[in-house]
Amino acid sequence: MEHEIRVLTDAQEVGRSLEVFLTAMVGLQRPDSDQQHEFMEPGRTVGAYVAPERLVGTASSFTSWMMVPGGKKVPQAAVTDVGVLPTHTRRGLAGALVRHQLEQCLGRGEVLASLRASEATIYERWGFGIASNVAQVEISVPRAQFRDGVPRGGDVRLVDLRERADQDLLAKIYLGANWVGAIDRPSYWWRAKAHMRELSKDHHYAVVHGIPGHEDGFAVYTPEDATAWFRSRDRGIVVGDFVTTTTRAHFGLLRYLLSIDLLQRVILDPMPVDHSIEKLFTDERAVTSHGARDETWLRLVDVEAALGARTYRAPGQVILEVRDDLLRQNTGRYLVSAQGVARTEQPPDITLDVGQLACAYLGGTEFWQLAQAGRIAVHKDAQLAVADHLFGLRRAPFGGTMF
Repeated sequence: MEHEIRVLTDAQEVGRSLEVFLTAMVGLQRPDSDQQHEFMEPGRTVGAYVAPERLVGTASSFTSWMMVPGGKKVPQAAVTDVGVLPTHTRRGLAGALVRHQLEQCLGRGEVLASLRASEATIYERWGFGIASNVAQVEISVPRAQFRDGVPRGGDVRLVDLRERADQDLLAKIYLGANWVGAIDRPSYWWRAKAHMRELSKDHHYAVVHGIPGHEDGFAVYTPEDATAWFRSRDRGIVVGDFVTTTTRAHFGLLRYLLSIDLLQRVILDPMPVDHSIEKLFTDERAVTSHGARDETWLRLVDVEAALGARTYRAPGQVILEVRDDLLRQNTGRYLVSAQGVARTEQPPDITLDVGQLACAYLGGTEFWQLAQAGRIAVHKDAQLAVADHLFGLRRAPFGGTMF
């Protein structure tokens, strides 16, 4: 199919691209049309045209970083708003848009790209893999009695998300995000979030932890069903953003949320799959985890730089043969150890494509799981355990940011 991919350069073009995306997604909330371009980073939205002025597909991204094992913030593209009009799907346009984006990433020196996928069978064909998962955690307030040894945490206070200063405070706290899988939240993200709250029928409450000037966590929550709130016997809140940069903030904010009058349930969504919140209570059945789902879809844009950016556990080494049909410069063999990463011509221990490597990159999936599913080729059985040891983490990766 004849098409042209262009970088969109003016506000009207960007506004049309968002209309295309929302039409493709069908059910997403629409922002105010006069403000659409304010939520997009200039120069990072591309469009697919099938005639000189007929825009039928789009994709966008933000300049961002991702925290990888070892604590380094690696440059990445946060890919978003990928969509093709229903009249033009199944014609290769989404692939053309994503390829264009990845080539842009290379030109900008972005080592990674990540996204949140609306469908689970699309992005693997372009080298993306599921690198982290999340869960929904529900706490029964009447049953949630803290154990005696659980720390109390510090001071908390409510803030007003309608005030720009309080919005900026949350953004400042988030700069301390220090867990594997965390990504940057640029100013465009915060502006879009504030606008969507304005359009929402629900009231959003926010509480921060820590004394003024030294805040280290926040939680944003809404009533689960405000329409039935007055007569309900099962009132709950949904905490859609729970950010803590210290364990003290983690305990302090949880205690606050469970102390709010009238509540029977507190729902934290999203949360890491290994949150272990149930261990805090005398009755562990007060906590139910469900709704586990994929979160971070990761793409290694520059495999050598990505592998070299994270740390590995000693001892041992493994030789990975990586195949990348889209960005062929990534294809090759890599010797990985705690001492670093280097290309090699030695025989491989494991052969895999770049999307499967993305699954294991943050430590969220182990190589043995991929091998058991027939998704990678293992040439030396003993090296499978070595690879899992090298890439393994104490905690599961977690993004925590929808974009």
